[in-house]
Amino acid sequence: MNKIKRTNDFVVRFANVNGSGSASANNLFAKVVYRLGVPVSPKNVFPSNIQGLPTWYEVRVNDHGYIGRRGGADFIVAVNGQTLREDYQMVEPGGYFLYDSTRPLPDSFVRDDITVIDIPLTQLCNDAFSDNRLRQLMKNIIYIGSLAYLLDIGLEPMVDSVQRQFAKKPKLADPNVKAIEIGYHYARDHHPDSCALSIRPSERVGRQILIDGNSAAALGALYAGATVAGWYPITPSTSVIEAFERYASRYRREPETGNKKYAVVQAEDELAAIGIAIGGGWNGARSFTATSGPGISLMAEFLGLAYFAEIPVVLIDVQRSGPSTGMPTRTQQSDLLACAYASHGDTRNVLLLPADPTECFTMTADAFDLADRLQTPVIVMSDLDLGMNDHLCDPLEWQDERRYDRGKVLRGVDLDRLKKWGRYLDIDRDGICYRTLPGAHPEKGAYVTRGTSHNEYAAYTEESAAYERGMKRLLNKWETARCLVPLPERTIRDEQGRIGVIYYGSSTPATCEAIDQLEASGVRLNSMRIKAFPFRKEVFDFIDRHESVFIVEQNRDAQMRILLAGECQVAPGKLVPVINFNGLPITARMITNQIHTTLLACGQACLADRSPSPEKRS
Repeated sequence: MNKIKRTNDFVVRFANVNGSGSASANNLFAKVVYRLGVPVSPKNVFPSNIQGLPTWYEVRVNDHGYIGRRGGADFIVAVNGQTLREDYQMVEPGGYFLYDSTRPLPDSFVRDDITVIDIPLTQLCNDAFSDNRLRQLMKNIIYIGSLAYLLDIGLEPMVDSVQRQFAKKPKLADPNVKAIEIGYHYARDHHPDSCALSIRPSERVGRQILIDGNSAAALGALYAGATVAGWYPITPSTSVIEAFERYASRYRREPETGNKKYAVVQAEDELAAIGIAIGGGWNGARSFTATSGPGISLMAEFLGLAYFAEIPVVLIDVQRSGPSTGMPTRTQQSDLLACAYASHGDTRNVLLLPADPTECFTMTADAFDLADRLQTPVIVMSDLDLGMNDHLCDPLEWQDERRYDRGKVLRGVDLDRLKKWGRYLDIDRDGICYRTLPGAHPEKGAYVTRGTSHNEYAAYTEESAAYERGMKRLLNKWETARCLVPLPERTIRDEQGRIGVIYYGSSTPATCEAIDQLEASGVRLNSMRIKAFPFRKEVFDFIDRHESVFIVEQNRDAQMRILLAGECQVAPGKLVPVINFNGLPITARMITNQIHTTLLACGQACLADRSPSPEKRS
């Protein structure tokens, strides 16, 4: 049998029972790899039920820095009897299968192309610990200790990480260190030459940090000056508000009194949640909410109100698999169309599309400036993979000299200079009007805002001409927004190339890896990462210069392709979908296979002398 022999380039998959306390142990493994300076990418695949169902935790180790989900597993730690057979079959040929041999494998488990590593986890735990809860929890730590030996990590990095984790609770560190040593020594004594995978210290991580997108988005809101959060809990967005409240509780208090300078209001439903945020925005506070797909449906009506009444508000949508309840703990990019045109009538919403936690931070902060400047809702389009999994990314940085852009807000002195002020007068011809905040002036600046048709002075009217003027002005504001949103990132690998690739959001790491794989097989593609909607002119130009453009995204109906075809007035046949909608993060393998298959089918000349695809070669 040819064992897989690799250093700093493989996938370890943990198969656990949800609620068994495995998350801390598996996360410990990922952090040890990170602290050794090796790029690492953990993905948690968990059920929506609280306890008892299978859960997997996948850790990709890759010294080249590819941190998208690879697919497949070279080493599986199988401690869930319910999925034992499935996990056994999933090991890549030449890979490794570690299981709890307290209960032997059935005779039907017969594969001669993998290495089986038997470790009696339960028995070792029962022998070492008398407390029943510790017996359950430490079983997970014992297999982490075994990995420390099998992957040649060594005891010291593991023990050091445990002691860091329990620095404030040293009594908890002792049993964890003991369990690590038990697993390490058992693997050393019984499987001295079993595994040919190894981890060596590296410097590839550099300054990068490991953080989840929801925490980063919460920090972005805090740094942007958010003081009001209306919310209703829903997976996978809940931890955005929880993190914001945690940070605000620490950093947003009156220094003298300790009084809160923020408000986090849990509403009775999503409609009320965004209503609270819109109310805060109208009153001058930087306000936001966070939700997921079903919440977007409920918030749609109020999004239309904020669009039409022109009230700034920020919404962080952490997308999950729909429609309806769908798979609430799986990832997708399937709210794109729902958010772009959320609400009835001719409504268009500004979308920002972060690709990693660093951009969750910066784009959330930028969203508040954009919302104030444009006086409209701005939606940050994250997703479960981006929001809840840790990602390697650049450090979060904030320039102290940065000042909030509050847009066209009239103060009392400004109102004194004006003979007459109209809330919806387009003085500057950019579609953006001047607004006032409540209390700006004792006599001037007050107005009534509403979702009904109004004239330039905020007075109710059903006059057709006034309504048309208002709607056309909003369209003019949309064109202004097009110049303010982030530019796309363009990479031209072949000046004469006729084929391009467009991608966005959490599909970015896998797409970048796929483009490299395709180039290695003789297919050079130009690429563009879109960062926002409305689309910048550069997006139109990129599509125009190519004969065909692949659109990579994670939903069934190719929603970005639909959006591009409609907004850019492109023949749909020019845009070729590359999609994944199984609820798991898209992989480079999926992308390369779909692009190869399409190019083969259409007989593109650029493939005339290509090598076999990376997937087939492996």
